[in-house]
Amino acid sequence: MLNAVGAVILGYCLTLGMGYRTTSDSSGKRQFQIQNGPCSYTFLLPEQDNCRTAAGDAETNLVPNDDPEEYKAIQRLEELEGIMENNTQRLLMLENYIQDNMKHEIAQIQQHAVQNHTAAIIEIGTNLLSQTVEQTLKLTNVEARVINQTTRLQLQLHENSLSTNKLEKQLILQTNEISKLNEKNSFLEKRVEEMEVQRVVELKGLREEKEQLKQLVQRQTSVIQQLEQQLLHATSNNSAMQQQQQELLDTVNNIIDSISTSTMTRSAMMRDAPTVFRDCAAVFKAGSTKSGVYSLNLPSMTQPIKAYCDMETEGGGWTVLQRRFDGHVDFHRTWKEYKMGFGDVSGEHWLGNEFTSQMTSDQTYVLRIELQDWEGNSGYSLYDEFSLADESQNYRIHLKGYSGSAGKISSLGQPGSDFSAKDADNDKCVCKCSQLTSGGWWFDACGPSNLNGIYYQQGQNTNRFNGIKWYYWKGSGYSLKATTMMIRPADFEHAPLK
Repeated sequence: MLNAVGAVILGYCLTLGMGYRTTSDSSGKRQFQIQNGPCSYTFLLPEQDNCRTAAGDAETNLVPNDDPEEYKAIQRLEELEGIMENNTQRLLMLENYIQDNMKHEIAQIQQHAVQNHTAAIIEIGTNLLSQTVEQTLKLTNVEARVINQTTRLQLQLHENSLSTNKLEKQLILQTNEISKLNEKNSFLEKRVEEMEVQRVVELKGLREEKEQLKQLVQRQTSVIQQLEQQLLHATSNNSAMQQQQQELLDTVNNIIDSISTSTMTRSAMMRDAPTVFRDCAAVFKAGSTKSGVYSLNLPSMTQPIKAYCDMETEGGGWTVLQRRFDGHVDFHRTWKEYKMGFGDVSGEHWLGNEFTSQMTSDQTYVLRIELQDWEGNSGYSLYDEFSLADESQNYRIHLKGYSGSAGKISSLGQPGSDFSAKDADNDKCVCKCSQLTSGGWWFDACGPSNLNGIYYQQGQNTNRFNGIKWYYWKGSGYSLKATTMMIRPADFEHAPLK
């Protein structure tokens, strides 16, 4: 009898549809192979050895015919038919037996399989329910955090709104104060202009009065000479005549004393009036040939300014616009500071865009830039024509005619570049070059130069994109040791160099 597992598998295969065939092994025993779908089973059935049928016994009594081979074939065929019939009956019996005995086991197996599947499905459902609960809790926590964060952001937004309102109010107040200061400044400028006009009128009146006094002195001198002659002729006259003569002499002496005192006062006032120079070239031509700080004034300005004059380089007469050599002055300044100037004119400083613009507005100037590196080398860049536009055009630079030893190409911004400072972005780059590279300059699109960058000491002056840069002489990452920017009139004539 087959075991339970084999019976189950065999029953399963039989229920799907069965086919079988017979073979013989090496020992001569017949094998039965059942093929049912994907399943194939091979087994041996018991056989009767040396069994003969009654027909076989009867045939043994037959008298063989004349052909013994034909008789053997017929005998063998009859034996095979009997064996086939026996095997067919046995297979039918085996099939019935298997079907009868496997129904119960197959039902049990199906029941166990259903139970196992049900338990597995219940377990999976329980796990999914647990995971769903956990995910629900997590989502609840996340939602609570989002609500808290949203609440905090709303509070912060409200606080920022309040702060913005306060800043707007302060900005309005500051704007009002600035307007008041501008009005006051305008009033003071008008007052200074009026005083200047009054001063010019007074000087003109003093000159006219001086001429009148001079003419009066000449007339009185002539009268005195006539009186002296009359006195000489009237010496012999009486005492009354002498007394009159004495009175006349006293009167003349008093007049002479008053005229002398007034003349000396006017002369002292004229001597005290200072001499005004528009640039260092005028100072040089006036005879001051020593480099140093001098007072300069323009006709359009009400107050003179101090400037450093270089009276030695290439014949002198240079008005210094910028000078750096030790890093003591911070050049990362505002627009207003670059407009009015900053620093110490005897040391590191920026003269001021406004003064430079007014100076170069009605006369052609030459710009010379002196450069020094940390290895003891010097170079210069010379521009034949230089001027700055006014503030309404952002102090736009205009250059023409380049030469010099600090590069075959000019490192200064393209002609027509506007000036930018840390609080005034007028360059052609979205990156705000003044804030990126520091300092105020004609950056164009951050350009190949910036003489107002950060001052780096020796050893720290390489690989610095925001240092004192002059690209076509030392490259973009080298920060220079010293720089000087200075101008003088293009028609300046000086003594030949010795």
